Amino acid sequence: MGTPDFSVDILQALVDSGHQVVAVYCQPPSRSGRGKKERPSPVQARAEALGLPVHYPKSLKPEEEQQRFAALDLDAAVVVAYGLLLPKAILDAPKYGCLNIHASLLPRWRGAAPIHRAIMAGDKETGVDIMVMEEGLDTGPVVLERKLAITKNDTTGSLHDKLKTLGAETIIPALEGYVAGTMIPRPQPEDGICYAHKIDKQEAALDWRRPAEDLHNHIHGLSPFPAAHSLTGEVRLKMLEAEGGPGEGQPGELIALPLTIACGNGMALKIHRAQRAGKGPMTAEELQRGLQLPLGTLMS
Repeated sequence: MGTPDFSVDILQALVDSGHQVVAVYCQPPSRSGRGKKERPSPVQARAEALGLPVHYPKSLKPEEEQQRFAALDLDAAVVVAYGLLLPKAILDAPKYGCLNIHASLLPRWRGAAPIHRAIMAGDKETGVDIMVMEEGLDTGPVVLERKLAITKNDTTGSLHDKLKTLGAETIIPALEGYVAGTMIPRPQPEDGICYAHKIDKQEAALDWRRPAEDLHNHIHGLSPFPAAHSLTGEVRLKMLEAEGGPGEGQPGELIALPLTIACGNGMALKIHRAQRAGKGPMTAEELQRGLQLPLGTLMS
């Protein structure tokens, strides 16, 4: 049960391991592009390529959907970034329950945006937890945990790909160990609970009065989507990668070329990659050649 790209490698790992995948559940196809044609989700596309039966109900609350799920007579369900609430009848249907792959070290960053929030908060490590699902939001006991360092160069995009691979490597031993009884789920600690709330677009605007380290984490945590941004005149710049360092100037002032901007606390941020509206990501040098920003330019 999964929908976006993050879930695809997990599906492939289950198939490659020899487990019998009797059904794949994902969100319904979206409509986009010219003519608003239906576009299958990444998981639906992979499942159909593998010849697996695919279901994409809009909700699992109707009784007929719950009966169809129960009729699959599952040993277990593997859930990762599915996007629909699983009612108790769904959670209880498989013999061994539903195992969820969550991209954080629980109980830190329960919720919708754990990768974004970990980088934005300046965390030094993250990982994947395989937990037995309960009705609460990411509250279930953890079967297996694998940790991963967060580097200063990581963005949500790069960390997403690392955790996707780690999740695919972790789910098979967790699933088999749990069913065999050699891995006993441990309850999550009561201390350290925090929530990874969904990213609000209003969070993307940069406040150059903040310290450079905070702004670095903010930019990398929102890269590539929705991307932290700032205005120079009427031009909106999405900042994608940056590096903090010393620098004096009014917060938001362009103090060195191609794109070094003064921040709070007597620091500055050197932008490595950015993006203009209607353009693809580019280096700061490429951006400067197009915009010709003079020193002293203020970012709002």
